[in-house]
Amino acid sequence: MAIRVAVPRETQTGERRVALVPSVIKQLDKLGVEILMESGAGKESGFNDDAYEGVRIVESADELYKDADVTLKVQPPTVEEAGKLKQGSIVMGFMAPHEGDTRIKTFTKNKVTSFSMELVPRITRAQSIDALSSQASIVGYKSVLLAANMMPKLFPMLTTAAGTIRPSTVVVIGAGVAGLQAIATAKRLGAVVEAYDVRSATKEQVESLGGKFIKTGVSAEGEGGYARELTDEEKQQQADVLADHIAKADAVITTAAIPGKPAPKLIDTATVERMKRGAVIIDLAAETGGNCEVTKAGKEVDHNGVIVYGPKNTASALCQHASEMYSRNLYNFLALIIKDGELALDWDDQVQTDSCLTHDGEIKHGPTRERLEGGKKS
Repeated sequence: MAIRVAVPRETQTGERRVALVPSVIKQLDKLGVEILMESGAGKESGFNDDAYEGVRIVESADELYKDADVTLKVQPPTVEEAGKLKQGSIVMGFMAPHEGDTRIKTFTKNKVTSFSMELVPRITRAQSIDALSSQASIVGYKSVLLAANMMPKLFPMLTTAAGTIRPSTVVVIGAGVAGLQAIATAKRLGAVVEAYDVRSATKEQVESLGGKFIKTGVSAEGEGGYARELTDEEKQQQADVLADHIAKADAVITTAAIPGKPAPKLIDTATVERMKRGAVIIDLAAETGGNCEVTKAGKEVDHNGVIVYGPKNTASALCQHASEMYSRNLYNFLALIIKDGELALDWDDQVQTDSCLTHDGEIKHGPTRERLEGGKKS
């Protein structure tokens, strides 16, 4: 019997993405799997059921989970959904390994193998599976459009019969995938762009996109492509230099994040109060506490004429392309674990071992195991 790969409808409020788009079906067919999909799963992303040619459409989530050997998700399963997964089956998607303890315990109880897309290692051979990067590029692009829409000014310089309009200045904090896409998008819209990242290695990338790198004298190279946490002295030095640039900016986009920890506070209230009326801050770290002290997740805050907006689930706003990219990430992962129509998990493969959250009743991700089991080895 062919392996059954199932795609349920996303249940989290506001989530419009889907884990499988029609254009990826032919690729999945080459793996020799049977595809099941809950009716309406792709509707919010612009894909009706009839677009999924050759897919078995299932009316209820309960029926889907009962038959699924591999379940593909965007958002982590709820505790209820986790409990419906077939014993010994596989679930793949964003799993929020740093939270959701009851969900994770449910996986282990039912011996569900869970692969967390957040944990995919940032190595060359895993680039096509790196969903964090694919979705971050969407978020970086959208953040600039949000800023442009909220600002009372134009981004580009315009020379008109009524005089010359000076270009807006945009400061991007964090030059990861989202930040670099924000820099590129702001430049395409004609803004003067400055950017900062504690990883000095990003300077060339920023400049290659036309941005000016802000030098603070602080470097914090970390593991896995992320920045390490700064010391109190480094934070203060960084804040002092950045505050002067932020105070002069028309728009600021912040993207700084530390996996599994609250977002670093990079913009204090005093700095916001130095900014011009009409200036905008788009805080992409809002869901983990925000990079700005004024930020409230999901809210648009007017602080003395400065608009501070912390969007939630920004990738979902561009759900069609976000789903297409994410679906390809999942397919490329499935191609590693399904060979000739059969499951072929390989625990010597770094991509599979690093991204595995639970397997065969055990928690495989070290930090999660430490949190839930006090460091007991599996």
